[in-house]
Amino acid sequence: MDHYTHPASQHPSVSTVYPKNLVSVPGRASFWLRRFLAFVGPGYMVAVGYMDPGNWATDLQGGAEFGYTLLFAILLSNIMAVILQALSARLGIVTGHDLAQACREWLPGWLRMPLWFTCELAIIACDLAEVIGTAVALQLLFGFPILLGTVISVFDVFLVLLLMRWGFRALEAFVMTLLGIIAVCFGIQLVASSPEVGEILKGFLPSSQLITNSDMLYVAIGIVGATVMPHNLYLHSSLVQSRDYERTYDGRKEALRWATWDSTIALTLALFINAAILIVAAAAFYRTGHHDVAEISDAWRLLSPILGFGLASTLFAVALLAAGTNSTVTGTLAGQIVMEGFLHLRLPYWARRLVTRGLAVLPVLIIVGFYGQGKVGALLVFSQIVLSMQLPFAIIPLVMFVSSRKIMGAFRLSRPWIIVSWVVVAIIVGLNLKLLNDAVIG
Repeated sequence: MDHYTHPASQHPSVSTVYPKNLVSVPGRASFWLRRFLAFVGPGYMVAVGYMDPGNWATDLQGGAEFGYTLLFAILLSNIMAVILQALSARLGIVTGHDLAQACREWLPGWLRMPLWFTCELAIIACDLAEVIGTAVALQLLFGFPILLGTVISVFDVFLVLLLMRWGFRALEAFVMTLLGIIAVCFGIQLVASSPEVGEILKGFLPSSQLITNSDMLYVAIGIVGATVMPHNLYLHSSLVQSRDYERTYDGRKEALRWATWDSTIALTLALFINAAILIVAAAAFYRTGHHDVAEISDAWRLLSPILGFGLASTLFAVALLAAGTNSTVTGTLAGQIVMEGFLHLRLPYWARRLVTRGLAVLPVLIIVGFYGQGKVGALLVFSQIVLSMQLPFAIIPLVMFVSSRKIMGAFRLSRPWIIVSWVVVAIIVGLNLKLLNDAVIG
């Protein structure tokens, strides 16, 4: 099993991307919970991407227009996300390469630049959603104009720099704290909305309406297509290497088990939050006849009056600001990982962040300046379409790598899991192509 020691020993991403030394792992004689907690963190960093403003928009629309029926789409997308993130962790732990480095190492050279370019587009598109979410949250909480909120969002680079000075565990703690705030905010709103438990359980079951109702199918595709973020696969395959586990067969086997549990539990939290957004929308808007609520600002305006709970709208906006701020941290790391992995090029964090955020801010400033803030929602949808276009370029190489005996050795996926993985790829690619085709034609 020494075959696995040589690639990881180089630690190609750990030595440059992470702000401090590897996170220590207690010895094998330690209690299992202590060892597991040492691996907790990367999954929550990744979970941030599963509750960005793009998800909020589709969840709100689904709940307001169709009630609880589309909870099944959220559940299905979350199951596929759990599988893909587990594959991403497997690649990083076993080979010592993140997905970007693996593409550079094991794919033909002519593919390197196109893959890097599409990935950068996806990161900018994701950053665009963060800019919009942060600007809208600042407007809802403090009355700032969208343009001012957009400009303020550029300065989050200083927050990232400060956190990186404190070390990688500080980054993870910050992200997990904000995720906790989001969960608490929606937990309170969930209780205040008094949803029908029976209808919720029924919503998690597949319904024939998903096929027969074309409008419902379109929103369902939007929910699935906006859930799995391409940059998360690059990010996770790198973050799992931040732990100081033994680079041996047994060490990797244990690291893989704990990393999979970490991401699965974290994505279960993401499932709760996405489901809570849809459930609150269904209970507050669908039940009261407000079926046309699709904009985040409309949901904020109506929540408190409908629920009769004065803090409902405030909690909604706080959660949105926390989601946008969280994505800042993971977006910076993902951008650095992708650039280093594909190009062996490293920029200072502040420069990398300002370039990406600047490219994301520009279209917001142009659209709002010329057409007003009413077009911000359309720009948010556009960012999700760009993400959908890039997704196949991330998941297809990932499944190819983890299915290869030459690359993975004894850690190669079993035949049943290879079949399951390609089925997931086929579903996601098919749904994203359908979403893209409908969006272009529409």
